[in-house]
Amino acid sequence: MPSRRDDAITEVRRLRRQRGRRHWLMRSFRLQVMLLVGVLLAGMLLAQGAYLNHRQADLIAEQMGERALAVAKSVAVIPPLIDAFDAPDPAATIQPIAERIRRETGARYVVVGNTQGLRYSHPLPERLGLPMVGGDNARALEQGESYVSEATGSLGEAVRGKTPVRDAEGNIIGIVSVGFMLERVETDASRLTSVGWWLVAAMIVLGFAGAYVLSHHLKRVILGLEPHEIARLAMEKEAILQSIHEGILAVNREGEITLLNLQARRFLGLPEDRLVLGSPIQEVVPNSRLLEVLESGEQQFDQQMWLGDHPVVVNRVPVRHAGEIEGAVATFRSRREIVELSNALNAASRDVDILRAQAHEFSNKLYTISGLLQLGRIEDALALIHQESERAQAQMSFLMGHVADPVVSGTLLGKLTRARELGVTLEIDDQSSLAERLTPTGQEVVMTVMGNLIDNACHAALQGEPGDHGTPRVRLFFTDLGEQLLIEVEDNGPGVASEHIDAIFQEGFSTKPGKHRGIGLALVSRLCRQHGGEITLEESELGGACFIVVLDRSLCVSGEQVAH
Repeated sequence: MPSRRDDAITEVRRLRRQRGRRHWLMRSFRLQVMLLVGVLLAGMLLAQGAYLNHRQADLIAEQMGERALAVAKSVAVIPPLIDAFDAPDPAATIQPIAERIRRETGARYVVVGNTQGLRYSHPLPERLGLPMVGGDNARALEQGESYVSEATGSLGEAVRGKTPVRDAEGNIIGIVSVGFMLERVETDASRLTSVGWWLVAAMIVLGFAGAYVLSHHLKRVILGLEPHEIARLAMEKEAILQSIHEGILAVNREGEITLLNLQARRFLGLPEDRLVLGSPIQEVVPNSRLLEVLESGEQQFDQQMWLGDHPVVVNRVPVRHAGEIEGAVATFRSRREIVELSNALNAASRDVDILRAQAHEFSNKLYTISGLLQLGRIEDALALIHQESERAQAQMSFLMGHVADPVVSGTLLGKLTRARELGVTLEIDDQSSLAERLTPTGQEVVMTVMGNLIDNACHAALQGEPGDHGTPRVRLFFTDLGEQLLIEVEDNGPGVASEHIDAIFQEGFSTKPGKHRGIGLALVSRLCRQHGGEITLEESELGGACFIVVLDRSLCVSGEQVAH
């Protein structure tokens, strides 16, 4: 015997199956489309069929009435029938005529009566001479009208055509009534309308078949996805588009905006409540160049442009369907973030270079001291140790006394070590000073500016021919006295050729061989412009180039406080 627990489990499974079937019915796109289209088409066909069949039944009844009236008018003008009204026994003449016409026309009855409504003809001879039944003779006998009526006579309910009988002078002498039974009218109407109902049924079957084919086609067009899956994908796509860090802008083939995510709105400075979908791209982003992509169909990658007040790197690609261009999409990445990432990588690289240079330098010194100790020249080893200690101490003392910012001090100390390793004499002017500490932004800017200029100066100093200006030398001067930060870096290298003066600050231009050059001076120039300064080139007193950088004093902590 099954336990109560087994019964409960069975019931739960049954309910789950029922719920699953209902769930499937609710979620199946093909079934929904087929039922919706099929039921809608069936309802329309049934309503139309009911109206047309009802109208057809009315027409049949109307035609029967017109037919009865036409037969009655034909009988009323038969001369022998008219003359028979003056005979002693009118029924003897009228009855045969009326019965013959009844049989020929298929009418249920052809009744002829006098002005008192007494019958001179009737399908049942025993009813001759009796009054006509129905009470609808007045219009014909009194007003002389010919008409169609429905009434219940001695043979039952019928559609009757009635018309008066007139003598040669036009006087009303009798009435003719021709009737078709309503049962026959309904039978004929049912026989004819049944064809219509069969046609409606056939159309409904074809409608459901067409709905099935349509649902199958739609299912294939939407890649076999169900409506809830499409809705989920649409929501996921919208969430992805709005959450990614890149700006996305899409247009259709007419150049109207169809997609603009939140990051693109931020780049353009557009409020979230401003409606731009459907607007021409030229009105919102005149320099998007998406119209060029629509016309040419060519892809554009890693193009630089300004979007609002943001420098961005943009990719533009056409959207194609069946070989035709249906639109274009542009994605934007902030160049500022790329530059910041590059600066961070450069800073890490500089730190590695500094550590490597220091390790190399101290390794050489240790080898020298080790050699002197092995030779037993202890005094010389101690003298070298004191010499290096005094030099390092002097550099540290100078930097600690003249540079308040520890980050800049560390950068300069590393550059001094790197220059010695390269064989370049890096001199820091005794009048140099940085009395104020820098903001985090100021530290990054000053490190980038000094680092790039010193590296370029060392490279230029090494390019000079030996003996032109002595040993390779680089001189650095910096100060924050006054209203601005001032940095000067000069060398005794060959200088900058006159034909290159206008191009050295352009990104990608470099006189050095190799790839990925032409970044340092362009980056320094851009940082100067962004922070209220500039960079200029002069001839150095050492014989080479002298770069002078001016920066806004707001990069200092006290300057930032003043700015606020």
